[in-house]
Amino acid sequence: MAKLKRRPNLTGEDSINFYNSTHRHYCGIDLHARSLYVCILDQQGDTLLHKEIPAKPEPLLHLIEPYLDELIIGVECMHCWYWIADFCEDQGIAFILGHALYMKAIHGGKTKNDRVDSYKIAALIRGGNFPLAYAYPRRMRATRDLLRRRTGLVRHGADLKAHVVNTTSQYNLPPNKVNLKNVSAREQLGRTFDDPLVQRNIDLDMAVLECYHRELSQVEWLLEKQAKKHQPTYYHLLTTIPGVGRILALTILYEVGDIRRFESVQKFASYSRLIKCKAESAGKTYGTQGNKIGNAHLKWAFSEAAVLYLRGNPGAQKLLQRFQKRMSKAKALSALAHKLGRAVYFMLKNEKVFDEQRFLTS
Repeated sequence: MAKLKRRPNLTGEDSINFYNSTHRHYCGIDLHARSLYVCILDQQGDTLLHKEIPAKPEPLLHLIEPYLDELIIGVECMHCWYWIADFCEDQGIAFILGHALYMKAIHGGKTKNDRVDSYKIAALIRGGNFPLAYAYPRRMRATRDLLRRRTGLVRHGADLKAHVVNTTSQYNLPPNKVNLKNVSAREQLGRTFDDPLVQRNIDLDMAVLECYHRELSQVEWLLEKQAKKHQPTYYHLLTTIPGVGRILALTILYEVGDIRRFESVQKFASYSRLIKCKAESAGKTYGTQGNKIGNAHLKWAFSEAAVLYLRGNPGAQKLLQRFQKRMSKAKALSALAHKLGRAVYFMLKNEKVFDEQRFLTS
């Protein structure tokens, strides 16, 4: 049975997750879009196989077939790991995903090529030094990626709207206060500029916004439908938080996946980028580090939720004022986001709706 251990550091706090389990064969794959470099070691560390093959399931299965007995396959987390994980699941092969940042820190060396990298991955697995990343389950993975794509397109739409505002200012025209989400507002901008080339530039923005508005409304409906099929309980619980609507609930739901993968609320808060890690040495503190390690989508969701929670909520505004007695407003908002993140962890873990009275008084 595969096990993983969390190696403690000298302060008694937990650090990186390492895969510590013995197998008969250890397979490290240096993964690329068009090719794979495969290395298989035995329990004694002897190289049984070291070969480059096309990135296709059939050649890979043919290559590793003699070593399928107690085989573990590990790859570094990069953009094309999905099909390898699905291949291993279909073939009943144990699969682990390596944390790209920590792997670079552990096995970064002077010499680097595909052959060396595949051997190092296999050696890390065999030696119990393979840093684990979360291999997101196949069942919800495509929906999460679609949600992330939707977020990216919405942000691009905001850039297009900003371009319209900037162009209006460039030509010293009155500020345009219309809501570009409305069809009539977009049509109105079609008669704003005298220069036909400038007007064509704005028309291009409007055409893209029109396409986004039409397509994203359908995408959001599909995402909500999938959420009610994948995790209906999570989705219902998240929408009980004041200010958390459909998109924030979907973002938290699909970025978390399964709340049980987090052993404690502290680990969940760290993964969500809601806490800062002190950099200490020789009893001195040198600020913080590792603030970008974690899930940027959850960081955004909880930051947005904190701001929206304050709207029309006197109790929440009093809580923020209490925080501001000890810190700046920016830090107080971060503290509120952290508090919301902790609440979400226990809500999902215990399957309880949001208790606002308890939240404001605890």
